[in-house]
Amino acid sequence: MAIQISPSILSADFARLAEEAAAVENAADWLHVDVMDNHFVPNLTLGLPVVESLLKSAKLPLDCHLMIEDPDRWAPGFAEAGAGSVTIHAEAAKAPVRTLRAIRSAGARASLALNPGTSLDAYADLLPEVDMLLLMTVEPGFGGQKFIDLVLPKIRKARELVGGRDAQVWVQVDGGVAGDTIERAAEAGADVFVAGSAVYGAEDPASAVEALRTKAEKAAAAS
Repeated sequence: MAIQISPSILSADFARLAEEAAAVENAADWLHVDVMDNHFVPNLTLGLPVVESLLKSAKLPLDCHLMIEDPDRWAPGFAEAGAGSVTIHAEAAKAPVRTLRAIRSAGARASLALNPGTSLDAYADLLPEVDMLLLMTVEPGFGGQKFIDLVLPKIRKARELVGGRDAQVWVQVDGGVAGDTIERAAEAGADVFVAGSAVYGAEDPASAVEALRTKAEKAAAAS
């Protein structure tokens, strides 16, 4: 299982997005983009036009996390624009299989996200349709929240369901990932980590990414 770090630009300086993306391009694996519509979640961030602009300058593949209503309508457009991965929320999608397949058909990895209170069992049958399962470790909508340890058993169960640590389906966690929480999440079975303030709140974002990776790799190897 290769550990991957996806810094979230939600914690970056929106006036300097190209520079903030460049600051982690030699250390991170992805650039995580939180798309919020002030309907599905109580916050408004950025949309497809900003993503299209970022794609022109960012060297890292974009990991677009759609926290929006009606992802069935909008998600394929992010894949068509060139995003490397597009995540839709199970709680918002009305036709998840069709939408996940449309994302894949457009050339992106298809990902399904579950909020902390959403049962994994209800969506286990959809795992053949996804390339990544995102388990929210905070309630979606705002950065800087505290990691919810109650999600750890769900991470362990997800790892078992996708087929162990060598599975093709990645298990991503998003929310409160920092030096004191990434080890617990990695030990439980996560292999892709979204980190916002832990990276962009650091004096040296690239060094922060490397430090997080080292902690996660050690925890995963010891589990």
